[in-house]
Amino acid sequence: MLDWIFLFLTISLCLASRLLLSKQWNTSKKRQTPLPPGPRYSLILSPMFWLRRSLSGLESILRFLHTKYGPILTVRIISRPAIFVADRDLTHQALIQAGAAFADRRDDTEATRLLNSNRHNISSAPYGPLWRLLRRNLAAEILHPSRVRLFAPARRWVLSILVTNLKAKAETGDGVVVVMEGFQYAMFCLLVFMCFGERLDEKAIRDIEAIQRLLLSSFIKFNVFSFLPTITKLVFRERWNLLLAIRQKQEEIFIPLIRARKGRKQQPGDGDGEGEDDGHGSFVYSYVDSLLGLQHPEDGGRRLSEGEIVSLCSEFLNAGTDTTATALQWIMANLVKHQEMQAKLLEEIEGVVGSDVEEIKEDDLQKMPYLKAVIMEGLRRHPPAHFVLPHTVTEDLTLNGYLIPRGASVNFTVAEMGWDGKVWEEPMEFKPERFLAGGSGEGVDITGSREIKMMPFGVGRRMCPGLGLAMLHLEYFVANLVREFEWKAVDGEAVDLSENFEFTVVMKNPLRARILSRRTLESFHDTLKR
Repeated sequence: MLDWIFLFLTISLCLASRLLLSKQWNTSKKRQTPLPPGPRYSLILSPMFWLRRSLSGLESILRFLHTKYGPILTVRIISRPAIFVADRDLTHQALIQAGAAFADRRDDTEATRLLNSNRHNISSAPYGPLWRLLRRNLAAEILHPSRVRLFAPARRWVLSILVTNLKAKAETGDGVVVVMEGFQYAMFCLLVFMCFGERLDEKAIRDIEAIQRLLLSSFIKFNVFSFLPTITKLVFRERWNLLLAIRQKQEEIFIPLIRARKGRKQQPGDGDGEGEDDGHGSFVYSYVDSLLGLQHPEDGGRRLSEGEIVSLCSEFLNAGTDTTATALQWIMANLVKHQEMQAKLLEEIEGVVGSDVEEIKEDDLQKMPYLKAVIMEGLRRHPPAHFVLPHTVTEDLTLNGYLIPRGASVNFTVAEMGWDGKVWEEPMEFKPERFLAGGSGEGVDITGSREIKMMPFGVGRRMCPGLGLAMLHLEYFVANLVREFEWKAVDGEAVDLSENFEFTVVMKNPLRARILSRRTLESFHDTLKR
């Protein structure tokens, strides 16, 4: 508390001397076209108010402000305006029709630059040659369907880990399991394998998971460095030292794995990118392998540094772990709550693969429309992120008759798009049938290219490149989990669908379910070995 009081007094003195310059800047920025409406800005109080808000508090405040000011509004957190858009048609105009103009990112804070190696990852890189190189590499070398198929043995391995984990917890918990930790660990194992190309032991995976989890859990603390970093680094020096320590530990863990991968790739017979891991050590092309040969398009064609590769690996692990695990938990929670939906899904599964012990393979998933409907409804009703990462524009533009000034942060509310009552009947209800033939979601395009009805992966040029992989993972694990277990509510406990904001929007009270095995663990493992 004393730190915040000292910071407030220091900022007051510093900003008083800058008040005249700020007024001059605001005057120079006046245009005939006005900014979107919004609450009044206080040079001192506004940053103190907004930077201390939690994500859940921020969303509730913004929802109130939208009811007051309309679908597009301006909030000044610091001196530059932040624009918030909560309308699907305006979002389509900005991110699809004027996609290139809205595809840039704002310059990062010093704290964020430390973690992303000075904007050398896909999510933070400016819209330009480096971003195109990094995104194209990920999409073509790792996320292309032909590459994704090569990771099928790894998915089977991770499914085995998850099922074994759930069965063990059920045996010690009178059949009751808390699923989120198991979901997170399973997804993390899979992403670590895809990133580094090796089946690491549990300790190594847990070490990587621990540093990534520490980074995510501490990230909100680093928001303070977005405002007057020279001062805040002094006032919150322990927090700054924590950030430095996290980054150093991350590099200590990741760099040996990167170097080992580089050495193995250079071995004769390895590194052709076509191998498939069969569990006996054959080479499988990984994300790190794809990064080792990249040449920087804006820095003399040099190779990426080890620190830059660490940042890209960190982004890859974070982007694909909690988002998928969170979506998986929401979907399974709804299947526990709605037993008739679980029964209908099981009927579809058994109609495709039979009622024996066969594993549900990825080719089988294409024959399950109700499964796809359940996944889509889960993403519509419970998108793992309620906001896309902020966009920005490199020149003054207009949207809906308002000025979007150069350098402004432009934010789009993902959840509001999927809950629009003009598009979806009873939008807060969980109804997979919407996405079947004749439903309002039939044939919906989640890329938003034609129109935006929901956008759980964002839309436009900065849309999440992992859309296809995420959909595959959700379909694969939901289908196999329903095939392996009967999922029931715990006696006397209702499934609570309240939300809590962390790195993703998770269940406030993590799902507890009673699971009953549909077959023995031995028969399950025998199937996976076939």
